[in-house]
Amino acid sequence: MDEKRFVVCCLNLEILVWILLVFAVQHSDETDPGDVAAINGLYAALGSPSLPGWGTVGGDPCNGLWQGVICENSNIVTIRLNAANLGGELGDNLGSFSSLKTLDLSNNHIGGSIPSILPVTLQNIFLSANEFTGSIPTSLSYLSQLSAMSLNGNHLTGEIPDSFHGLTALVNLDLSDNSLSGSLPPSLGSLSSLTTLHLQNNQLSGTLDVLQDLPLADLNVENNLFSGPIPQKLFSIPNFKKDGNPFNGSIAPLPPPNSSTTPLSAPPFSGSPTSAQTPPAASAESSSTGSKKSLSVKRVVWISIAAVLTFIILVLAILLILPRCLRKWHETQRTPKQHEIAPYVGARENPGDRGSLVQPGRDIEKAPLVVKPKEKQPRRPTPILKPPHEQEVNVLTTSALPKKDNNDMNPSRFDIDLMPPPPHPPLPTLPHERVIVKPIAPAEDITVKPLTRPLPLTSAKSYTIASLQQYTNSFSQDNLLGSGMLGSVYRAELPNGKLLAVKKLDKRVCSEQKDEEFLDLVNNIDRIRHANVVELMGYCAEHGQRLLVHEYCTNGTLQDALHSDDEFKKQLSWNTRIRMALGAARALEYLHEVCEPPIIHRNFKSANLLLDDELAVHVSDCGLAPLLSSGAASQLSGQLLTTYGYSAPEFESGIYTSQSDVYSFGVVMLELLTGRMSYDRTRTRGEQFLVRWAIPQLHDIDALTKMVDPSLNGKYPIKSLSHFADIISRCVQHEPEFRPPMSEVVQDLIQMIRREPHNRSDGELL
Repeated sequence: MDEKRFVVCCLNLEILVWILLVFAVQHSDETDPGDVAAINGLYAALGSPSLPGWGTVGGDPCNGLWQGVICENSNIVTIRLNAANLGGELGDNLGSFSSLKTLDLSNNHIGGSIPSILPVTLQNIFLSANEFTGSIPTSLSYLSQLSAMSLNGNHLTGEIPDSFHGLTALVNLDLSDNSLSGSLPPSLGSLSSLTTLHLQNNQLSGTLDVLQDLPLADLNVENNLFSGPIPQKLFSIPNFKKDGNPFNGSIAPLPPPNSSTTPLSAPPFSGSPTSAQTPPAASAESSSTGSKKSLSVKRVVWISIAAVLTFIILVLAILLILPRCLRKWHETQRTPKQHEIAPYVGARENPGDRGSLVQPGRDIEKAPLVVKPKEKQPRRPTPILKPPHEQEVNVLTTSALPKKDNNDMNPSRFDIDLMPPPPHPPLPTLPHERVIVKPIAPAEDITVKPLTRPLPLTSAKSYTIASLQQYTNSFSQDNLLGSGMLGSVYRAELPNGKLLAVKKLDKRVCSEQKDEEFLDLVNNIDRIRHANVVELMGYCAEHGQRLLVHEYCTNGTLQDALHSDDEFKKQLSWNTRIRMALGAARALEYLHEVCEPPIIHRNFKSANLLLDDELAVHVSDCGLAPLLSSGAASQLSGQLLTTYGYSAPEFESGIYTSQSDVYSFGVVMLELLTGRMSYDRTRTRGEQFLVRWAIPQLHDIDALTKMVDPSLNGKYPIKSLSHFADIISRCVQHEPEFRPPMSEVVQDLIQMIRREPHNRSDGELL
């Protein structure tokens, strides 16, 4: 028996070993344990943010569900979380990634210092527009594969480390908009592949000599403390910006041949040995005698050279000046003819009256092509104060635009919703008035400057930072309504008790737009007038801040109504949800098919659908697409993090059209139908993505009834439910050309409402 038991135990042990081997083989393709530990450490250091797929207990980062994580085989090679509203720090585990090639955490709020130990496999590191402090780590010298690095828009201090030896693959380097100081390190001169270098808006000093032999095509050193002559080679760079530095205005001469090995102060002379060639055993007397002879010979040579140069200069001066003097003498001896008087006077400038004769525009046009006019310095945006006569003109211009009807919010609004929308006139184009500069008196001492584009006028009201701080209690957390990709929104209460919503744009958005571009954006938004679009009430462009002031909607967002407040959600009857969909559809119809040129929303989601007292929908963020698309094309997919689940399939390839808005609208309709979020990580894997889960069930009436939001308690007509699902199915088609235009969607929703009778007691559809 003991022998049998021993045999059985051996067999069981062998089976167990085989099972473990099979299990190991089956799981050999899971993420490398070191990468798992590193990404979990990064997740904890960032403050465990709410990111799709992240932080799942026992989750595999390479299972395709971790947003922004890309793997090759079993290693993490890319982490891209651009504009994901992240905070916290990077921690000390970045160096544990075994194969990480791209780290893109730009446009967030990450603080702390940049870790001193970074993955040696890094090829691209983008940490711009964050809140990093401290200095740039010296460990950069180990990143031999580094191709691009962006650390701009942070609070980095100290000197740039001399750690660029061996980084021959580095092509793009951006360290602008920090507080870096000191001179440029010598190792920058070894970056043999560097084509783009941005160092503007720092406190860097010294000269630019170390950059003169680099293959740069884009160099920006504006607003620093660089001094000395500018190396002549730098002027051959196609895009060279240098204003805002105390350069002495001269140009350093090109170095002579072999200047890197021969000092200019002591050029070797043929026939006399240099100090490096003197034998070590020579006596002091012979050394002193040799040095005296060398000095005397050098002195004779330099005197001879100076004499020859002086003679050449005198000869050239005589040859150049003498003919000109003779020509002037001949011209003074003859009387000009009548037809020569006007051209002669007009072509000459009186040096004493230069200020009154030179016209800025003509002076610039006649300047030689090699002389570039000084570029406009960045200046702080200021509010535009309009004189009384301009205010009257703006009032008249504004009154000509289609204004929102205040009666739309009365109790009969639901009846008005059933009426076909009135034809909207094309959006008028407000003329951009040019500023006419008055002539300057001759007595004034002026400096001719290049013409710059005047700031555009706007009919929107201009608020000051001080007033908005007062209305929002210094932008306190108590008044915070929400945050998004572009910034945060705060509740503002005016002295008369009126409420407004103030969108404070993030610094990365402010830094990417010039003053006139922002005011153009304000004008374009101000022209959008529709009952289902949030109205712009004003703006602020002061002290480097950019803010947009909108009307305030008392019932918050549709996202909060559907997913945050169960009691409020019960008020959203089936009839109300259909009318919400109709209001949102009419807003998109107006943007796509009435506005000229058409406006693509680009960020359509339930969080941007605001509800007023009547639960009517007002679409926000209309006209802000230029701000969303101002980043690099390679980073656009990262900007969808906060709109996860709403984006059309084609957006992953960088394409976004009006049909992409239609897809997002279909996702919002699915939220109204099911009461579920577009992406819910708390659900099982097959139900996390709303569109993927719902599409197969939209045409099965039994499955469809099980999908409906339970808070409706079955109070909906089956026929109406089927029509609603049919509209959704067409809007979320995978191919954009198969999705309907919004005008067709509006008509379908109107017909659906008219087709159903109303219950007189509660207004519900039967």
